[in-house]
Amino acid sequence: MLNSIARPNLQPHLDTGLVVLKTVEPERTLPASLRVAVILPSYNESVAIGPTVTAFQDALPDATIYVFDNNSTDNTAQVAKEAGAVVGFEASPGKGSVVRRMLADIDADVYVMADGDATYDAASAPALIERLVSGNFDMITGNRSSTEQAAYRPGHRFGNRVLTGLVEWLFKCKVGDLLSGYRVFSRRFAKTFPAHSRGFDIETELTVFALQLRLPIDEMDTPYRARMEGSNSKLSSVADGFRILRMIGLMLKEEKPMQFFSAIAVCAFLPSLVVFASVFREFLETGLVERIPSLFTALSGFVIAVLSFVCAVLLDTVARGRREARRIAYLSYPPPWNSSASTWSDVTETRSDAGQ
Repeated sequence: MLNSIARPNLQPHLDTGLVVLKTVEPERTLPASLRVAVILPSYNESVAIGPTVTAFQDALPDATIYVFDNNSTDNTAQVAKEAGAVVGFEASPGKGSVVRRMLADIDADVYVMADGDATYDAASAPALIERLVSGNFDMITGNRSSTEQAAYRPGHRFGNRVLTGLVEWLFKCKVGDLLSGYRVFSRRFAKTFPAHSRGFDIETELTVFALQLRLPIDEMDTPYRARMEGSNSKLSSVADGFRILRMIGLMLKEEKPMQFFSAIAVCAFLPSLVVFASVFREFLETGLVERIPSLFTALSGFVIAVLSFVCAVLLDTVARGRREARRIAYLSYPPPWNSSASTWSDVTETRSDAGQ
């Protein structure tokens, strides 16, 4: 049985950089047999990928670091390999395509996803994993916290708030940082996530997928730094913003068809009703229908409304069946913890015994 060694919990204050001494807790060490994979999708990150790999090696010495190069025109793959990472390649352009490939090809108990630009805090990874395992969660999001203007530009911050608020309103949930690329997944999450996205809308799909299956998820604040000198952002505020909006609309249609098509039905029915009422009033007064085009428009709107409502009912049944199938597939994978363990020490002991 492993012994718990008391130690002070030192936590840096994000604003001042000071170390705050908190209450004494038992030492929490990740189980030795827990297979951790750090996945870093990268495109033209030769400047930052080396320090990123090294930082995660220092934070998670027993983890395997994977870097998948997405058609880089520089020597990203070579630098990553020299730093000690396992290097793979994905020809289909876009971050979503790379994440889809990595989750499919890599097998682990816990996946740590970050960018290869050294902006996310690798030292926070053990705490994120600990939270995932000890809290029985399937995804932990590292919410970006930074006071650096260059790290989190006002335009990106504003766009993130708008899109996060939109998802919260549409899916009736609380989301701290929708677009954060710093995530930790369980194996059953990674192996059942469909990954339809091709670009930077992958984070939106990850969040909506978890919300729709009502998976246990959580968030933690993590430091976020500016890019290294010579490293350029690939995110386009306008183009990727519209792409993320499109993904939100697509996910709403796929996951909540009753609300989506009912809204279309209402938008088609109400204006048609107003037009039809005016034509019908004239008919009662004169006995004639003089505005044939208006009547045709109103009747067409009624037909669209009825068809949209029928689609809402049918597709809602289909969506329910699809969610149930995903749930069954999700439950076919074991979590990285022992469900009978009541404490973190029990989890550690069980995993260590299994390793022996």
